[in-house]
Amino acid sequence: MPDALQGVTKDRIRAILQYLDLGTNADLVDCTFAMLDDQTGSWFTKAPKGATIADGASTAHLACHIGILQRDSGKLDREGRDYWIKPLRELGGFEAITLENGEFIPGHVKAKSPNSCYRLDEALKAVLKAPDDAWRDMLAEWARDDVSRERRAFQAEMAEAARKLIDSGHAHLIKASVENYAPRFLPGYQLLYVDDADGDRISDAERAKMAEAGVALTLEDAMPDALLWNPETNHLWVIEAVTSDGEVDAHKVAQMNRMAERCGKAGVGFTTTYRTWKEAAARQGKHQNIAYDTFIWIQGDPAKQFKVTG
Repeated sequence: MPDALQGVTKDRIRAILQYLDLGTNADLVDCTFAMLDDQTGSWFTKAPKGATIADGASTAHLACHIGILQRDSGKLDREGRDYWIKPLRELGGFEAITLENGEFIPGHVKAKSPNSCYRLDEALKAVLKAPDDAWRDMLAEWARDDVSRERRAFQAEMAEAARKLIDSGHAHLIKASVENYAPRFLPGYQLLYVDDADGDRISDAERAKMAEAGVALTLEDAMPDALLWNPETNHLWVIEAVTSDGEVDAHKVAQMNRMAERCGKAGVGFTTTYRTWKEAAARQGKHQNIAYDTFIWIQGDPAKQFKVTG
């Protein structure tokens, strides 16, 4: 990689992040540098013609750019994105976008979509590229603007408008799994958290529920679509809603069993949910990866569930 991208060095990035009390976060420095890369072509197969990394890069793209291109090592663990994406995203420095029909549009409009990505906020990019005698004043103005209600309302309005353009089948399946499957087949279980969108994967309210239940998820744990807890039996239940991948396989069972044991839980059960029999058959006909002693539920055939035994 060159020493500068769009005329911006890592020293300039560090200086600006230091102003925001983020200058010691080396991963965030390198992530910001990656988002300035207008020399490397986009790694999306259906990106607009001539698009580059700077136009939009997924979490996986950024992990590869940082780990492989910049550090000549292995890609970063995407579960660590809270450290190298979240800090500037929360401040409005990284803009959430989605590649849809060959075009980058505002917001992450599909839950866990592989086309969800990020790019630098234009105002922050202008600060990064500003002359030495101007960037500090520009940064101070940018920081003040971030707390304005008007800007936050505009960003939220744009993201919501983009979200309405697309039906998020995965998010709907998670919703059905939590609201329809769980009450019928998991009586007594309380929802601790649901992972149906990008951003902060566990909200403050969910963290409080998990703390009350004595559950703590770390970066080493699998992050299921929904996690439930039965306070009477101290038993957990994991739901994975599958539209493209993510079944409860043997690896996920092992991960969650370790977490349950670490947290002193009585055990953990598992359900993989699909929208239709056709989708379930297509996935399992190819992968055959559902773990033994777990359950399957079909949204289109909701009155029953099926246990996988062997």
